[in-house]
Amino acid sequence: MRRFIGKTAIVTGGASGIGLSTAKLLASEGATVVIAGRDERRGTAALAELSAIGGKPLFVQADISDEDAVRRLIGSVRTHAGRIDILINNAAMFYESDFLQETTDRWRAVFDTIVNGAYWCTREAALAMKEQGSGAIVNVSSINGVRALNRSSHYNSAKGALDQLTRCTAAELSPYGIRVNGVAPGFIDTGLSVVGGENELETEWFKQYYVRERKIPLARPGQSEEAAAVIAFLASDAASYVQGAIVPVDGGLSITF
Repeated sequence: MRRFIGKTAIVTGGASGIGLSTAKLLASEGATVVIAGRDERRGTAALAELSAIGGKPLFVQADISDEDAVRRLIGSVRTHAGRIDILINNAAMFYESDFLQETTDRWRAVFDTIVNGAYWCTREAALAMKEQGSGAIVNVSSINGVRALNRSSHYNSAKGALDQLTRCTAAELSPYGIRVNGVAPGFIDTGLSVVGGENELETEWFKQYYVRERKIPLARPGQSEEAAAVIAFLASDAASYVQGAIVPVDGGLSITF
């Protein structure tokens, strides 16, 4: 398939994990892909992978928790490609922390990346999309946005806010031909799976509870490419009548209790 020929896509947090898999899939189907991230070394490496696929990819070093940096990012994309058709709000951060030991600065850092970053990127990209009369935005949330989990109140709260941002912008941007949807991954094997130096998906606890006892009905963690496939669908014309949806990509975890 070549669903994205002639389209320009921005992927925040696009240098690794779900973001990189999404960027590579979009590029393989014809999109001009711009990845944004804070780490120049990883961004440069990711750009090399995208260049091998083809097209005219671009890496922009940008901290989306900074409103001015987001404006510069969008300006760079418009200069590079002339238009913005797709925005994937994927950038996130996570660390374990007891609620009573949390600090205001760290709490704000999570919200500035996950919620405010998505807000600023959506606002600036949507202004360009409004001029074109079309666009697709996909927010990468988490099933944690609707579930409680110890030692991650900051992350869960931010993802819940991102879900509501998805719904509200889907309603408000519809008159301009802009679709906004989200995906809610469960356990996906990425760098965020490593907590305290250990990949939680390789622990005996995970294998027993989630796999052998089928807390995850499909009895395995997901791969970033599987999340990317759903993101690409929502960004494509095949999802032309999908608006404000948040699609779980979790192997069935969110249907168990």
